[in-house]
Order: sequence, then C-alpha cells, then structure tokens
Amino acid sequence: MKTTMPKASRRLPLLLLCLAMFASVCPMNAQVGPQKGLKGSRNKPDRMEWYRDQGFGMFIHWGVDSQLGVVISHSLVGASEDYTNRFFNDLPKTFDPTRFDPGEWSRLAKIAGVRYVMFTTKHHSGFTMYHTKTTPFSIENTPFKRDITREVYDAFRAQGIAAGVYFSPDDFWWLHQHNIPIQRLTPEVQPSHNPGLLAYDKAQLTELLTQYGPIDLAYFDGEADDLRETAWDLNPNIVITRGVLETPELTVPSSVLVDPWETSMTMGTAWQYQPDNEVYKSGGDLIRLLYQTRAKGGNMLLNIGPMPNGQLAIEQENRLREMGLWMFVNSECIYGVRPWVVMNEKNIWFTQKKNNGPLYAIVDSPEIWQKGTWKEFVLHSVHATPGTTISVLGQDDKTIEYSKVIPKSTFTQMEDGLHIRVNRAQRLQDNSRWPNPLVVKLTDVKPSLVPPRVVTDRAHSVNGIVTFNGTLVDMGDAKSLEAGFEYRPIAGEDVHARSTEFKATELKTVTAKGAFTIEVRGLAPGTYEFHAIAKHPLMTLYGADKIVR
Repeated sequence: MKTTMPKASRRLPLLLLCLAMFASVCPMNAQVGPQKGLKGSRNKPDRMEWYRDQGFGMFIHWGVDSQLGVVISHSLVGASEDYTNRFFNDLPKTFDPTRFDPGEWSRLAKIAGVRYVMFTTKHHSGFTMYHTKTTPFSIENTPFKRDITREVYDAFRAQGIAAGVYFSPDDFWWLHQHNIPIQRLTPEVQPSHNPGLLAYDKAQLTELLTQYGPIDLAYFDGEADDLRETAWDLNPNIVITRGVLETPELTVPSSVLVDPWETSMTMGTAWQYQPDNEVYKSGGDLIRLLYQTRAKGGNMLLNIGPMPNGQLAIEQENRLREMGLWMFVNSECIYGVRPWVVMNEKNIWFTQKKNNGPLYAIVDSPEIWQKGTWKEFVLHSVHATPGTTISVLGQDDKTIEYSKVIPKSTFTQMEDGLHIRVNRAQRLQDNSRWPNPLVVKLTDVKPSLVPPRVVTDRAHSVNGIVTFNGTLVDMGDAKSLEAGFEYRPIAGEDVHARSTEFKATELKTVTAKGAFTIEVRGLAPGTYEFHAIAKHPLMTLYGADKIVR
C-alpha cells in the first residue's frame, strides 16, 4: 500500500528526460554499471556503486540572505533596483555568523548517520561562501571574513563524511553587473548564451575542485553540460549528481528506479532558514522518507538551513537526533542496500544488502508498538530456506528489562507466506513508547512470488477529455488485478519539485496482460503528471511518472 508523503513545495523540465526511466519493479539487487539512458556520463561505475552504498547525505543551504529569513536567492527575481542594490552592496556588510561551529554540525551529522555533505558553495544569488579571486561578492568581504566552505569540509572530513560541492551556474550578481535582467531557466540568462558567465563559472568551479582537498561529489543546480565536463577533467573520480542523475526535490518517486538517483528533501518547507511561516516535518516523517527512498533504490539528501549566527534551529537539531537514534539502531538496513523484488507489502518496507545479502523488513506500525509486546505478520513476497535466520536489529533476542519473558524471534514458512513473530524488547525511551519503525533482519531468504509489472504509456487530451494509457506487461502470480492511474497538476512548479499529492482515477478489473485505458473528464487546463497503477491483492505497483499537457 502506498504511504502518503508529507506535503512540500518547490521545484521540474530537467526531470522530464529521466521520468520515462522509472520502473514499477526492479530485479532483486540489480547491479548498476554506467547509467542507462544518461548520455555522456563519465561517472565511473565503481564510484556509482560507492555512491549508492552511502544512502544518506546532508544538504546545507546557507547564504548572505539568511539574515532576512527570505527564500534563498530567489527574492532577487523581479526585485526593484533599490532592493537589488542593497542586497548586493549592503547585506554582506552585516553577515557575521559568530556562533558558527562546523565541528558541531559534523558531529551531529555523524550521529544522524550522514555519509556525505553537499554544501552550497554558491547559490543563484552569486554570493560565494568561499574565498575566490573572481568576485567581491563573497564571504571574504563580510565582517566574518573566514572561508566557511573550507572549514565545513575540514570538519566533515574529520568525521569520515565525504565532501560535495553544490554550485549554481546561474549567477544573479553577474547578470546584474552586465545589465541582464535577473531570471532563471530562460535562454538569455544561461551560461550557454553568455560566454563570459560560462568562463566565470568555470573559473569558480576550478577553484573549488583544486583548492579544497578531495571533492567526492558535485551538484550543478542549473545548466550543467560544460561544467560537468570541467569537473570530470579536473577530478575523474568525482560523482556528479544533479546534471547527470535523476534528482527530484521534495518528493520520492512512486516506483523503483533502475539507475541511481537522489531526492533532495527539506525538513520543513524552506531550504534556507526561515524564522517564521515554516512548518517542519516530524522526525518520524523524515525517517519514513529515508527508508522508502532506499527501498526504491535512491539516496536521500536531507537539508538543513543554519541560522544567520551559524547555529542550527532547535527544530532541525531535534529531528537529526531523532533520526540519529533510529540510525544508531537500524543503519544496517540503509547502507549498502538495494531494492527487493517488491518495495513494500502495505506498511512493511524492504531493503536488501547487495549481492543477495540479508533482507530487512522495516515495520512501520500504524499504532505505537510498546516495549515488551509481540507482533505477528506475514511476508508474502519472502520464502525461507534451510539457512534462514531471523533477528531484530538492535536487540539480543534474550532479554526484556524488568521481565522474565524471553523475546526470541521466530518464523514459520506456510503456504500463504512467511509468518513472523517478534517482540519489541529494547527500551529506547523512558516511556517505552518509541514511535519509530522496528527492523527485522532475515538471512538466506528467496522471493516467493513474481510480482506484476505495469508500465505507464502516453496520455492525450481531446475536447477536455484526457485519456490515460498503460500496459500490464506481466500479471505475475495474480489471476486478476485492479488497474488504473493517479495524476496531479504540476503547472507553475519549479524545476524538480512536486507540491501536490496524486489523485486516483477509477479502477478496472484486468484478467490478462495487455493495454488498458481510462478517461478523465473535467480537468482544468494545465500540465499534469501521471502514472499507471496495478493493485495486486498483496500490494500496489506503480509505473513510471509521465507528463500530459
């Protein structure tokens, strides 16, 4: 059963090329070489394997305008000349994060289970958070003066966390200096139409990739073709994420993706710190997004936005520490894993160590699972072998505090599936009502079913009637399925984001593989994202997300 994602808002067209690559299921532990369908990628296969194994990264959005509690950089689009001049000339004179302690950030990231950091060295405004010879619009020309980027990388590397460069090819300061109206994603402001901007970007990227130690990853938030070639030339081992891979924001795709991918996720609605007009996701929501991303084969890049003084808001720290406890117990199901034959059975989600290692069943109980209580459930996609063992991550299966009960985990293979009986034995919080998922580890198991496979085909609109088309490529083990579609409006979205949830069409019963269609009337004019769905008696499967206008 699909679990509803927390609502969010922000950024889409680069996405369209890759959406067609989504698959409803993926072969168990499929090994990924060079990215299929990603033309010209020079990401090395061994480096992509390394990247996929990391699973969990930290994004850091921070700039000179954090002082205003404003959307990072974008307030300059459509701004008056007075606002723009004060932004570029006066705002840097007041930026002095005297409470900045990158060691504190990195230690918190380590506890949270973060494996790599992506720091905003330059966002769209053009303000560089590092020392540069290319522009005076830089951290060097603030009261703080110190090289924040260097200090961040040094601190995170000291914790064994890989360093990544976020870099925006867009540069509003450069546009303003050259009397070009500030805008994004229009041809006249792109580096490809401004040789001077492209040379300027390349000079800055060269500084970052030659003067800041080994950079493991790069994220180009804009036109990337020339810059990614520069990056690979300077560092053949660098992994380029945005600009090569599928990188949705604020959303997790509906299905397993064949190639490596990464979702960028905010804790609230904003990327940069906002003192008001902000609503945070719960720690449980963020944990859920993490393991569902991993079940679908992706990495999660979770964002923090430091306050102007350099500290983290307590809401952000608290959520990282809640995730840290869950990861301290359960990180084995996050690192070095690949998708199972199905991503979930209702509220139980799966990851598996690559190379057919242990299977992890992540049990997201709809009610709080109290310490010392048993639960029984059936895994229909899993079959035991003579070598199968079972355990609960973090527990010894021998002791419950203040109890004589022995919490031994057991399983029984029956005709309808693998029957599991486990006890939440470990006391993780004082009230014994820790709300986050328990993870069951199963060794030497094999798939017990062949899942159906559904593919999203084209849609078209005529006279206000939208016809969605899909294909059931394989019925799997099912004799009949309920097939249909889900859709949502995306007009007005930014480049990669989704802010609304899917709405389901009617379903029709299908008893054989082949094409199926459903018509929807009365949709408002605009652009919609949609995908096919197939409801198996045990699970719902999803086709690729596609676009209809």
